[in-house]
Amino acid sequence: MKTNVTFKNNLRQIASMTGEKCIFEVFEFEELKGGNDIESALVLSFLKDSNIRLRQAKITLNNGAVRLESGALSYLRGDIEIDTKIGGIVGLGKKLFSSKATGETAFKPRYSGTGEITLEPSFGHYALVELFDETIIVDDGVFYAAEDSVEVGAWMQKNISSALMGNEGLFQTKISGTGIVLLELPVPEDEVIKYVLHEDTLKVDGNFAILRTSGVDFTVEKSAKSLIGSAASGEGFLNVFRGTGEVWLVPTEYIYKKLKTSGLSRVNNPGGSSNTQV
Repeated sequence: MKTNVTFKNNLRQIASMTGEKCIFEVFEFEELKGGNDIESALVLSFLKDSNIRLRQAKITLNNGAVRLESGALSYLRGDIEIDTKIGGIVGLGKKLFSSKATGETAFKPRYSGTGEITLEPSFGHYALVELFDETIIVDDGVFYAAEDSVEVGAWMQKNISSALMGNEGLFQTKISGTGIVLLELPVPEDEVIKYVLHEDTLKVDGNFAILRTSGVDFTVEKSAKSLIGSAASGEGFLNVFRGTGEVWLVPTEYIYKKLKTSGLSRVNNPGGSSNTQV
């Protein structure tokens, strides 16, 4: 399906994925040129020099339907209807429970028809994934949009250790079904380390795994056989991913947080990144 929108040189496509009745695209502004005073011009110049780019996602529907994170819409064009039905008392209860459990918004409006949906611009980072009758579990705030054939709900941790000591909470966000999903990432996708496990084990010192497939179990375990040994190693407890599937790690997120709060001195001498120490 072709669109009638013409994009100028300042906006370039950085990702796209085509489904049966929709096209997901992510665009990036090469430069923001709207500064009309010295202060804003300096900020815009700093953003350009630091390679910080404004991005925006667009979804083109051809008699299709998608669900968006509440508040994600910027504008739309065409014959598109917005449905925010809650499914009665039972449906409302399920949505409120899922929202409270996962930290996601309770209502994810459904947009259906033919036309174009443009989402809010952001300095954040995005990734497009396509599910084929499968389930992924993601951190709070990672879901942004998906085809209507994809369901978004709550995933309960399978054991107490992962809920209490893994810094992930008792519930995470479950995304399942078949279709395209747009995720909002804390770092650029080319800084995401994607491990594919085959009856294997991945141990992580910290809570920087943002996505795993449902075939991978998550637990929290001592880094050594005893508490004394764990304390002596300086690692304490580790987040452990075991099974067959995929795990996404974002280790550079820790560095960005430290740069923001402590500057270069803390990054040069990090002293460990674990959030699961004894």
